[in-house]
Amino acid sequence: MTRTEYPWLLPSAMAAPDDPGPAGKPGGRRRPRRTVRDWVVDLLAFLFAVFIGMVALDTADLAGNSEGLLMADMLVGLAACCTLWSRRRRPVGLAVGLSVVQVVSPLAGGAALVALFSLAVHRPFKPVAVVGAVGLAGMVGQAYLRPDPTLSHLTAIILGALVVLLFVAAGMLVRARRQLVVALRERAVRAENEAALRAEQAQRLAREAIAREMHDVLAHRLTLLSVHAGALEFRPDAPPPEVARAAGVIRDSAHEALQDLRMIIGVLRAPGDEGERPQPTLVTLDALVAESRDAGMKVTLESGVDDPAAVPSTTTGRTAYRIAQEGLTNARKHAPGTGTTVLVSGGPGDGLTVEVRNEAPIGPVPNVPGSGQGLIGLTERATLAGGRFEHGPTDDGGFAVRAWLPWSP
Repeated sequence: MTRTEYPWLLPSAMAAPDDPGPAGKPGGRRRPRRTVRDWVVDLLAFLFAVFIGMVALDTADLAGNSEGLLMADMLVGLAACCTLWSRRRRPVGLAVGLSVVQVVSPLAGGAALVALFSLAVHRPFKPVAVVGAVGLAGMVGQAYLRPDPTLSHLTAIILGALVVLLFVAAGMLVRARRQLVVALRERAVRAENEAALRAEQAQRLAREAIAREMHDVLAHRLTLLSVHAGALEFRPDAPPPEVARAAGVIRDSAHEALQDLRMIIGVLRAPGDEGERPQPTLVTLDALVAESRDAGMKVTLESGVDDPAAVPSTTTGRTAYRIAQEGLTNARKHAPGTGTTVLVSGGPGDGLTVEVRNEAPIGPVPNVPGSGQGLIGLTERATLAGGRFEHGPTDDGGFAVRAWLPWSP
């Protein structure tokens, strides 16, 4: 819990509310040490009790009392005032004892009032009400056994009851204020913790989004590099024009991969900045298909969308592009040399459907490390966009990925 800058100005119960228990006693609570404020308050309470007791002793009827009895009365009252230094440890027992002692010792009356006040500060209402009734009974007994000659019995009882109620009410008010301060402090601590959790969650979501973006972008580019580099490796006797074309594709793909990586790193360094390069949408799907064809893939694009620019680019268009890109990348990695079909259909109000389907692979399926991570990322993308994503083998032995994305009217 957050500590205050000046704990010595607070009561010990508020300066260290979560003080752990002593060693070897699990779950125990160590009594907090007195603060400077506690010492000042205890001293003032002691002096107040002595002053009230002296006033009560001066106004009491002492006729017929011997000197020894008077001295004993003063010693008992002084001892009662001294017991106030332990009022935080045993508030209930001390308040009950002083309420009884004040019946025979007027000097203990002030100490009894301070004890009732302290009890109301540190305990709930039920024990305070019970001990307060005992205090009232003590006041009544004192009015008859040690009466004030200037007041009638009824007046003394009424004044005593009012004083007891006043001290109890003041103690309960202090207790309520302390509880309010503690509750506000706990609420502030919870708010700080929740804000820290929200910030951590936002950072985690941002890192996941960047990781998905890096996978979608770099996997496509690096696959093109791998395909053309493999072609040059297995066909060293290829004609010079074909070698030059493959080298050009490798160079362009590497350049594009570096540009995409710089853009993603720029977003990571400056959150909220999308970078200077425009984000791909459904409008750039033709360029993606053309790029895959240049890499040697057999790709067929069937688009039923009359105006791709009308598709919302921020969510639906970008997600559709990434799904088609990942589908082409998977077909190139797991079924090289086979035919791939990209289907796009839909309209405003009906949603946008994107499907990438490849034929059965020729020969053994190559084992690619990390397979399946891209499909997990596409599922998250489609879900975040409010759509659905499906994938699985087809009846002819191929593989298909299919997504439906919302397209508002």
